[in-house]
Amino acid sequence: MLTVLGIETSCDETCAAVAQGPGRILSNVVASSLTLHAPHGGIIPEIASRAHLEAIVSVVDESLRRAKKTFKTVDLIAVTQGPGLIGSLLVGLSFARAAALSCRRPVLGVDHLKAHLYAPFIDRPVAYPFVGLVVSGGHTTLYRVSRFGREEVMGATRDDAAGEAFDKVAKILGLGYPGGPVIEKAALRGDREAFAFRCDCGDGLDFSFSGIKTAVLYKVRELTRGRGSRPLAPQTVADLCASFQESVVADLVQKSLRAARRARARLLAVGGGVAFNEYLRQRLQAAAAREGMRLYVAARPYCLDNAAMVASLGARLFSSGKRPSSRLNPALG
Repeated sequence: MLTVLGIETSCDETCAAVAQGPGRILSNVVASSLTLHAPHGGIIPEIASRAHLEAIVSVVDESLRRAKKTFKTVDLIAVTQGPGLIGSLLVGLSFARAAALSCRRPVLGVDHLKAHLYAPFIDRPVAYPFVGLVVSGGHTTLYRVSRFGREEVMGATRDDAAGEAFDKVAKILGLGYPGGPVIEKAALRGDREAFAFRCDCGDGLDFSFSGIKTAVLYKVRELTRGRGSRPLAPQTVADLCASFQESVVADLVQKSLRAARRARARLLAVGGGVAFNEYLRQRLQAAAAREGMRLYVAARPYCLDNAAMVASLGARLFSSGKRPSSRLNPALG
């Protein structure tokens, strides 16, 4: 069976994994530079690329060691080609090209979003047709997938991605970075109906999360007016988090099901970092059950940026006939 070394460096996490075919993951190693970015409230591209340079050799070596493989015993190197931060992508691509030359192995570029799209199928067979939702810090996109290699965009964000909105709202509330986990935790103590936030982008399939971010900002200003430097009460913060999360999750669920109906697909697949959110997973499961629809959500180790999804998709691409190239440049679009 085809053995693939996957490398992922699209943003701030340095990742390497080894897969046998698309479904058997032998190792999945992630080194995060999150603590370096947290003081800045977001990803700093220069810091990210330098962290990749420092970590990539040890991360790849560890992934091979855990899989009990070497460069000479892998058949293919798959590497994220884009989209992503150009400095980060260049580290992964340069390493993959150099490794491929040194061990005389083919190297294949992989689309980061397509890797998230197919991540729910790492541990199960792909069933066509399906509608896929990729929801992360940088992207919120719906796809109609009729067969492998035929992925049609049905809807996408017009401004902020869902994960970006979580980060910005957490910053407004002074909760730190990254925003997804802290808002999810605070929302457990909050009232989802305390504040009437909306994500309104009409009856289509596009998303818009900039408006709700601004609505939270204005509400915080209203609630803190005349308070001087006194912070909001913890319960108020929890209510804001719960109300914000409720609106975003409801929008994601509603439009995903709408897309599935329009595509006449009975399977919804969901991947990306925001799919780590337990409340989103629960709401998707309940909605899919009501519709009599199958739901595949990526396993949590494959939601956040990782190389297992890159290795898995690389195996699918190679098996479907895509030929490697020694001239790989970052794809930023």
